[in-house]
Order: sequence, then structure tokens, then C-alpha cells
Amino acid sequence: MRASQRDADTLTAFEPLRYGARHLLATAEAQLAQLPEGTVQSRWVYQLGALRDALDRLEGLHEQWLETRDALPTTAKPGTADFDDALAEHLGESWSYLDHWAKHGKALREIDSAARKARSPLAPIPVPALVRRMAARK
Repeated sequence: MRASQRDADTLTAFEPLRYGARHLLATAEAQLAQLPEGTVQSRWVYQLGALRDALDRLEGLHEQWLETRDALPTTAKPGTADFDDALAEHLGESWSYLDHWAKHGKALREIDSAARKARSPLAPIPVPALVRRMAARK
């Protein structure tokens, strides 16, 4: 019973991210490709891969759930054993992939933070630094 509740709570927490997850991954991958080598954590590539794989699995499981739910008898509604058992099975299968997002999702923030701190080769030199350089040359 507790595991089923944990699974449901985890899915509920992930749901707002689910629709934008592919965009978040694509953004992080693009940012990662632009970061200077010295700023990249080696675990980030693994974590992004784990998140992508988990998302693929979650999407497949969601499609399976919709098919399972639609195949239930018309009397199977939330609160009935048929519905609740099928939902618990779906949640149980989904939990490990949701847990991957809980464990590795912070890599998205870390990559974004590193990208925001990284100096762009196109960024102009800040004026105070330019003035200091010119003064030091004199």
C-alpha cells in the first residue's frame, strides 16, 4: 500500500515536467555541447542519457496504461479493484524511471547554471575590464 502511494505521489510530482521534458533535455544537450571542456562534469553525459532513456520508457508505459485502462470493463472506475489494481501495476512499473528523474534531474539545472556562467566567445568584454586593460598598458 505504501509503495503504491509512493509511486502515485512520484508520478504526480513528475507530471508537470513530463510535457516539457524533451525540450529540457534538448536544451541541456545543446548547452553541454557549447560549454568549455574544463567546466563539464563527466557525469552529465551519463545523466542526460539516463533521463532520456527513462523518459522514453515512461512514455511507452503511459501508452500501455491508456490501452489497459481503455480495455478495462466499463464497471472499472477509480476505487474499484479492477481499476486500482491495473493502476497500481502501472505505477509500480513507472516508479524506477521516475526515480531516475528524481536522482538525475538536477543535472539539467547544473548544466544550465554552468552555461549561464560560461563566457560566450561572442560576448563583448565588459567596459570596466577593457578600461583597466587600457590603463595597464599605459
